[in-house]
Amino acid sequence: MKYLIIGLGNKGDEYAQTRHNIGFKIAEQMASSLEAPFKSTNFGWMAEGKYKGRKVLILKPDTYMNLSGKAVKYWMEKEKIPLSNVLVLTDDLALPFGTLRMKAKGSDAGHNGLKSIAQELGTQLYPRLRFGISADFAEGTQVDYVLGEWNDKEKESLSERIEMAAKASLSFVFAGIANTMSAFNGK
Repeated sequence: MKYLIIGLGNKGDEYAQTRHNIGFKIAEQMASSLEAPFKSTNFGWMAEGKYKGRKVLILKPDTYMNLSGKAVKYWMEKEKIPLSNVLVLTDDLALPFGTLRMKAKGSDAGHNGLKSIAQELGTQLYPRLRFGISADFAEGTQVDYVLGEWNDKEKESLSERIEMAAKASLSFVFAGIANTMSAFNGK
């Protein structure tokens, strides 16, 4: 069995430590735990590893957030991976900082990366792991907040939260979405 895990983010050093790049950070943690280095490839960077007998492809698209769907569609088709074996790792303003919520489907909720994926795949019925970044910003400053770096309080527990999200992603691969939702949602 093959799985495709996509961490959403933006390429470039100026975005590396931003809230919007949490998908990249979770993907990097997963790859590290599987001892699978990232290599430059079509539409991004890919790490290939094994987890409990399953092949895991971890992708960080280089298309920028708004065109993430192109990378997802390309790799799903190239590797012949069914939608049920795809997991998108993304940030979410509607959840408190560090809260995890895995869902089998959902709307894009205004998230341009999720919007792009839904447009390219023609459906919103794909699994995603949402990582809460909270909505602690003044009206009209959402873009600056999302593209801003973590504050000191968030940084204190960020690595632990990323590790938990990576564990949830690997649970998806081995235990399936229903078991993973029960074990990790709201944690």
